[in-house]
Amino acid sequence: MFSPFAVAIFALLVPFQQPVPVPQTDRVPLTIEWIHGDGPREITTIPQTQWLKDGSLFMLDLRKPPAERTFERLIPASGARESIVDIPAALASLKELGVDPPQSLGWPTDLAQDGKTAVYLFGGDLYVLDLSKSRFRRVTQTAETEKCVQLSPDGAWVSYIRANDLYASPTGEASERRLTHDGSDTLLNGTLSWVYWEEIFGRRDIGYWWSPDSTAIAYLQTDESPVDITPFVDFDPAVPKIHNQRYPRAGRPNPTARVGVVDVAGKGEAATSWIELDRASYEYIARVQWLPDAQSLSVQTMNRAQDNLRLQLFNRDGGGGRILLEENDPSWINIHDDLRFLNQGTEFLWESERDGFAHLYRFSIDGTLLNRVTSGPWAVRSSGDGPFWLRQAVVGVDEPRGYVYFTALEKSSIESHLYRVKLDGTGFERLSVEDGTHTVSISPDGAFYVDRFSTLRTPPNLTLRAADGTLKATLAEPRTDLTAKLDLVYPEQLTIPTRDGFAMPAELLKPRWFDPTKRHPLILYVYGGPSAPTVANKWRGSIYLDNLLAERGFVVAMIDHRAATAISHTLESKLARIMSGEVERNDVLEGVAWLKAQPWVDGERVGVWGWSGGGSFTLNLMTHSKEFRAGIAVAAVTDWRFYDTKWAEFAMRTPEQNPEGYDATSFVKSAKDLHGRLLLVHGTYDDNVHPQNAWAFINQLIEHNIAFDMMMYPMRQHGIADRAARIHLDSLMFAFWDRWLKPD
Repeated sequence: MFSPFAVAIFALLVPFQQPVPVPQTDRVPLTIEWIHGDGPREITTIPQTQWLKDGSLFMLDLRKPPAERTFERLIPASGARESIVDIPAALASLKELGVDPPQSLGWPTDLAQDGKTAVYLFGGDLYVLDLSKSRFRRVTQTAETEKCVQLSPDGAWVSYIRANDLYASPTGEASERRLTHDGSDTLLNGTLSWVYWEEIFGRRDIGYWWSPDSTAIAYLQTDESPVDITPFVDFDPAVPKIHNQRYPRAGRPNPTARVGVVDVAGKGEAATSWIELDRASYEYIARVQWLPDAQSLSVQTMNRAQDNLRLQLFNRDGGGGRILLEENDPSWINIHDDLRFLNQGTEFLWESERDGFAHLYRFSIDGTLLNRVTSGPWAVRSSGDGPFWLRQAVVGVDEPRGYVYFTALEKSSIESHLYRVKLDGTGFERLSVEDGTHTVSISPDGAFYVDRFSTLRTPPNLTLRAADGTLKATLAEPRTDLTAKLDLVYPEQLTIPTRDGFAMPAELLKPRWFDPTKRHPLILYVYGGPSAPTVANKWRGSIYLDNLLAERGFVVAMIDHRAATAISHTLESKLARIMSGEVERNDVLEGVAWLKAQPWVDGERVGVWGWSGGGSFTLNLMTHSKEFRAGIAVAAVTDWRFYDTKWAEFAMRTPEQNPEGYDATSFVKSAKDLHGRLLLVHGTYDDNVHPQNAWAFINQLIEHNIAFDMMMYPMRQHGIADRAARIHLDSLMFAFWDRWLKPD
């Protein structure tokens, strides 16, 4: 559990310190243009790696100049490294195929488990690289673009999606096998609809799965025809284009999905065997996974209320279905990727929040609970780079030695560490030593792992370690030589108490020459989703923008309310039926009151801002309190009725089931109570949080004659991601803060 005492001690041990100034001649000016250039990427780039099935490590060191990069194989036991491809020869073969080759090869679209074959996409077509021969072979030459590319486990096949149908080609010969034939604009085979891509599979278009023996593929077929169409109007050409999206809003029809299995090899037209799921029992297919024998597969299904999840087992031919286990929860169930089949498929490892905390359990294949593997008032937790709702804590299982390796928040809710424990629940130990955040990948034999590590003050580095945590080699040092030239100021971490004694994690970044006897304007950054913390002891790209704000005299703050901390499902479940409502607001407003009580905060000049869920939280705070003089809401959901089914309904249920909750969390309804100057920002092609959200909120401000500022970015999506737009947006935000928060 998040310990108030422990975090308070941490804040004392790592106090806020004024950095020693870097000589002016060596300093790199920190500017908005630098932030949106190559500088941040140069600081955080580390070698890309992938474990091969023989226990060696495949590497590409992106820190080297492009002309010097090559693929390497590292032998962990000896530390030996060797180049395994002639890059100039590979590029020359690509040129022979009519492709204008890049300066160097980047990381492949997919890499075979034996490290002998890689596949790339160039100009929308597929090319297979034989690494031993340093030579490319062209796989496809079509007008349509191929996507969702995978190599089979044995490397003999490459599979892909074209025009919503599934294909496979042998990697060693020029032929193609079409595996599905009914793909259309609304019937998707092996590729995901928007709501599945975004909310269920965590922004990964992984709608099909190879069998372990490389003979068959299980795939998701999705029918989007019931889903409402949302149009987006372009500004180009003279008669603007209309871009349509299938987007299921809360309470509206979802896409329907089913699972099929198709044999890859063979003659004649490929035929699909459909898994016999009870369509009335589920709304979503959450996960599909083969068992080690390649003769059966598991399917996880979830009902629309998302309070019931079934793990079911089926034969490869579609028959023999039976339920292995069910999870039920009165609030909601979080999907995870911690299902591991053990002991040749006679047992499995499973993550559950049945006791209020995310922990690992071991079951027999008949669904009998054998034992808890982890326990305690803390949560296992993914430390990867995916979205926060993508949960995969298990990083490896060493069955011969009986260990499972996983990352968790056991030491602190603001740090992620590597642990191991015996499958019977004994021998629990923490392997990572350094305070901070550890992202880990374990070798297939469980003997070694690579650890990407960072802290608030230390950018990412990469080490190779033995299974017990012993350092074997440093593969990439932290680029403190580059951060030193920026002469950054770093935040301090602390806790802020609520009235009932909960210690909220918080961060403060103060101006370089902070004077505690003077009162400073303060800007609070918020996000606030369930188990979506912003405070963490790790390197974050926001450090640069926050430093520019601090240079302008602002104190920058972050606070995680209790439901956002990821400490437990019990805490996040407090948002059930009223997400983005009073629960989060009350905690954060208590934190703001604490900040305003500090003698160095100008309580009349406090601002708040956030993006996406943080934009919503900004509107929540500004329409239900008078604590903020100004705020910026970027890409904000303003009413859950406008958002997608999967995300809106997991906490809120449907509008018909929970009308009071939808009304209480509608900022369209509370817009009339806006207090403080608001800058509302949105992209006109935001296919995640539709511009409809902004228009509805703005219309109420107009109705009540409330002045506000607005910036709409033409045909930009949710991230407003292009360099020109981000430079413009940051400049706009700085001008807004200067106008509304700086002293007259």
